Amino acid sequence: MFKIGPKLKLFFKLSKENEKRMKCYIKKYHLFGQTHLKTLLLPFVNNKYFKRFMINRVLIRLKIIQIVYSYYQNGSKNLDSAEKELFFSLSKAYDLYNYLLMLMVALTEYARKRIETAKAKLKPTSEDLHPNMRFVENKFVAQLEVNTQLLEFTTNQKRNWNNDQDFIKELFEKIAASDLYKEYMESTDTSYAADREFWRKIYKSFIFTNESLDEVLEEQSLYWNDDKEIVDTFVLKTIKKFDEKLGADQPLLPEFKDEEDQEFARRLFRRTLLNADYYRHLISENIKNWELDRVAFMDVIIMQTALAEILSFPNIPINVSLNEYVEIAKLYSTMKSGSFINGTLDGIVNQLKREGKLTK
Repeated sequence: MFKIGPKLKLFFKLSKENEKRMKCYIKKYHLFGQTHLKTLLLPFVNNKYFKRFMINRVLIRLKIIQIVYSYYQNGSKNLDSAEKELFFSLSKAYDLYNYLLMLMVALTEYARKRIETAKAKLKPTSEDLHPNMRFVENKFVAQLEVNTQLLEFTTNQKRNWNNDQDFIKELFEKIAASDLYKEYMESTDTSYAADREFWRKIYKSFIFTNESLDEVLEEQSLYWNDDKEIVDTFVLKTIKKFDEKLGADQPLLPEFKDEEDQEFARRLFRRTLLNADYYRHLISENIKNWELDRVAFMDVIIMQTALAEILSFPNIPINVSLNEYVEIAKLYSTMKSGSFINGTLDGIVNQLKREGKLTK
């Protein structure tokens, strides 16, 4: 059984019940041509530790490990191109965040067109002429439709759901057939809070896990299926944070917290690759009864990145870096990788301190 490490427990402030729920979501799946556990940040988004910006350092570390792995596997050894790939990959995650917000608007637009089409029938029924408008007049989606940042994204990226109307139809019909939809349409609570909560539940029930949507996203971008379960949590957090009083100016999550995080990504990535020989030498000296070429390659990449962070960022406590990469190892590599990497990195840290090369 997969064990949830202390970092994830802290990040989500999990109760025993929620810890069991989280374990049920974790799936095994193929990544980079190797078998790893897909990393995911699940929809336990109501706790105060959840970050208020889209791309945080957890996601940055994961993306760097992905790109460094690909850098060696592809054999291109072009650092500038690999760095561009890193930031492109991060930007695609942010594009997906916006695109999934747009999905709620697209579903509403489709429902409006159905109503208009029904009214235009040669012999419309009374229900056609006097439909229940609750879904299409949802106050939360009405605010989302005019959101300044989302409209800017739509204009700049020229992205919409117009070419996927078959999927929109399929998804809407599933929603409309649900008890959740029927209860909402019959409810006497017409408040903004009720409208917002309806979409939060719809997202968790019909969008968070949806194989048809996965196929649509895969056709749009090869990055998106890897990112979706992480991005879903940010969409759910955004729904919860929407405030009717802010209208069109409701802020969405920014791509990065600040320039410091962008520089963190750039510097960590470059140090990981440029100082690879030194980091691998340290690893070789501290693995007991093992040759480096017998260590799982993903474990080497994770330790190489961890050492780059420990040695390049004096303001990040060592235990924070160690915990982050041990948890990544548990998710991305073998079941024993966490303890192996923890022991190896701990040995390297102690060695560097003895040699006076690490003082933090």
